[in-house]
Order: sequence, then structure tokens, then C-alpha cells
Amino acid sequence: MNQIKIIADSTCDLTEEQIAKYDITILPLNIVLDMDSFYDKEEITPEELFQWAQEHHKTPKTAAPGIEKAIQVFRPFAEQKMDIIFIGISEAMSTTCNVVRLVKEELEYERIFVIDSGSLSSGIGLQILKAARLREQGLSAEAIAEQILQAREHVRASFVVDTMEYLAMGGRCSSVKALLATTLKIHPMIGVNNGRMGVERKYRGNMNKAIRNYAEDLREELLQAEPETVFITHSPCDPGMVASVRAFLEELNYFQEIVESSAGGVICSHCGPGTLGVLFYHQSNL
Repeated sequence: MNQIKIIADSTCDLTEEQIAKYDITILPLNIVLDMDSFYDKEEITPEELFQWAQEHHKTPKTAAPGIEKAIQVFRPFAEQKMDIIFIGISEAMSTTCNVVRLVKEELEYERIFVIDSGSLSSGIGLQILKAARLREQGLSAEAIAEQILQAREHVRASFVVDTMEYLAMGGRCSSVKALLATTLKIHPMIGVNNGRMGVERKYRGNMNKAIRNYAEDLREELLQAEPETVFITHSPCDPGMVASVRAFLEELNYFQEIVESSAGGVICSHCGPGTLGVLFYHQSNL
């Protein structure tokens, strides 16, 4: 049986510790600031991204990896004749998976398994962790890919956005709606369904209140979740707010592992600072 290599794109929002522990290789997406392009999480930080957005009154663009960079990442493992499993951001949001399929053709290497996560951020990360644990159990690349394709349907990925300014600057809502939301202190809950982001709920009040209500609204789903891992993923936001969500999850006395991770350039570009999400598998029979 060939050795199995797992590759993820940079939107997976795993922690550095998880990437090292499970020997995950990261393919970076591009963050585009006008004419300049930077590798996500390698050449630009969320703080730099937000500073640029405020100075230019528009959001950065995000783009799939270039074919040359992708080949550079995949070639060493193909040359070692390793089975390669790639799990990438939803194809409804990015062409990244297609880029990897082109890599497969360019390298003329059939042992690359491309999986559309149907998700983003730690919703991908959950699938990466499951693949890594299945690899440890000795499953083949084919068997792992089959299980991930089944498991991806059970990922629950959602975020609450502090400000709609970034959604407006990116053309995802009107500036009038963003201004009205700011005036009325409305914080949308953005959920990922069928591979796409959309508003599921709206919370009124300050962000701390919105996050408390968001967590409470998830309580029933959380208590029916796969108990191994739950993520708290956020763009830079109030540490006290993150701590309160962690305390809520700990009080459930349900999850074996509560992971705090930082959102990368994709979530930061689309949703802005102060965004926080709780991500998990929503059925316990996985």
C-alpha cells in the first residue's frame, strides 16, 4: 500500500499544531490587493488585509492558486509515488479543486484524489482531521475519499459577522443595507449550505449578545454532534468573546476537543474583523 499524503488549501483554517501533528501540506490561495498578489497565510496577515481594506475602502479579492504553484506543491509527493488526497474549498466558491485536477493531468499522475469539501474554513478542517485519523487506521486512499464524501454532508459551518461593511465593500450586500444594519445593530449569521454562503439568521444588539444567542441557538445541534472535535474559528476579535464561547462549549460537557483557530484570508476578506463561528459535524453517527 502506498504512503498517503494529505494536502489542503489554506482556507481550511487548521491550527499550526494540527498541521504539524498530522503532517498536512497546505496549498495557499491568493489574496489580491489591486495589482499585487500574496499567498494566503504565508505573505499576508489578517491585520494587514484589514488595514488595506480600510485605507482603500474596498475588500481584497481572493483567487485560486496558480497552476505553477500547485504543481510545485504536488510534484514532490507524486515523484515519491505517494497516494495524494486533496480536500479543497467548495467548488461553488472557488476553482481551486479544478486547479488541482489540472495538476493531476500535467503531472500525468492518477493517484491524486480531489475532494470538493462543499465547505470552507474549519468546515474543511474537520474533513482534513477525519481523513488524517482514517489514514492512521490504515485505510486506503480510496476508502478515505469515500468516507470523506459521505462525511462532508454533515459538516455544520456558520459564522456571525460583526459588521456588514465588508460584505458591502465586496458587493455582497448594498451599502444602504450595511448602514441600516450598523444603525440597528444587526449581526447576520452566515451559514454554508449546498456549498454556498447565505444569511440564516439575524441577531440584534451588541456583538457579545449576538454571539451568546448564536451559541444558544446551536445548543440542540451541538448536543447531537459528533463529539470528537468542535472548532471556534474567528477573525481577530475580542478575546473575552472567544473565551465566553469556549466556556459555553465546556459547560455542555460533550466535546472531547475544543479547538480555537484563526480565520485566514478568505473569511477575513469576505466577512471582516470580529467574525466568529462554531463548526462541527452535526450528526453523531459518523
